[in-house]
Amino acid sequence: MKAVIPVAGAGKRLRPLTYTQPKPLIPVAGKPIISFIIDQLLEVGVEEFVFIIGYLGEKIQSYIQEAYPDLNAEFVVQLDRRGSGHALWMARETFADAEEIIIFFGDVIIDANIQEIVRNEHSCLAVRKVTDPRQFGIVELKQNGTVNRLIEKPRIPKSDLAMVGVYKIKEVDLLLDALDFNISREIKTDDNYPLTDALMRMVEKDVHFEIYPVDNWFDCGQREVLLETNAIFLDREGFASRDIPNLENSIIIHPVSIGQDCKIANSIIGPHVTVGSNVQVNNAILKNSIIGNYTSIKEVILQRSVVGNDTSITGLRQSLNIGDNTEIDFSNG
Repeated sequence: MKAVIPVAGAGKRLRPLTYTQPKPLIPVAGKPIISFIIDQLLEVGVEEFVFIIGYLGEKIQSYIQEAYPDLNAEFVVQLDRRGSGHALWMARETFADAEEIIIFFGDVIIDANIQEIVRNEHSCLAVRKVTDPRQFGIVELKQNGTVNRLIEKPRIPKSDLAMVGVYKIKEVDLLLDALDFNISREIKTDDNYPLTDALMRMVEKDVHFEIYPVDNWFDCGQREVLLETNAIFLDREGFASRDIPNLENSIIIHPVSIGQDCKIANSIIGPHVTVGSNVQVNNAILKNSIIGNYTSIKEVILQRSVVGNDTSITGLRQSLNIGDNTEIDFSNG
């Protein structure tokens, strides 16, 4: 089986963080999002990978080649981002001869038995119920539980069953035909070519899709979800740092993940903090946050924060001479 992983998006919902850092490389519990995906697929025996890159794609390619030097990987560039369907169409020659493929969007982390999806005799759509279906590709089912309709970001949803960005496709030739049909005739949704529309055309051609509900879905395109995901995984076995060296006059409140070659002094770190490598922290309190590599943080209190790589944050130090019966408020409000 061949995996096709679109990672060309600009990550607009996470700006300004993603102006210089592609979303798939943002760390969660000390591990880039893209590594969760690659590791899950390697565990179920996927041997060939196609990465569709675009925005800051050279950083993604460099990371994959360094972190997975033996990975059988191809890279396709999608410079003109016109939707997930267009991304797959750009990469069509890399998987046209595959018997089946698994498509895994590069900003998604899921809890699911991927092996069950891979072994299923039919094409599969991984799904999860959501509170606001208008933001996602939605599956509408018939009374017998089979797929009736797939629709991208419906204005008036008739279902709360969202596709989570993981698809197993057995009818590869029909997928390619559907993509080519929509793009050649400029059949768009919101001025893009979403994969959902191509899959709907396959449904119209009587392709049977199995619905596979996932246990958990972490759509890491929003800061709050990213931080929540970071905390959930740090609470799990195998993600938090265990052997943390003695830090100068500092307190660690577990669970945390601290990268290599960090210098931390006179600080409180945790809980639920991911600190990258080569980070300097002095006179600071960090909790429920993600801190990028090569960052310097001094004299601040950070909570529920996401800080990118190569960043410097220094707090405001005050020197006061205060008389009796005085009230001072340094808050913003």
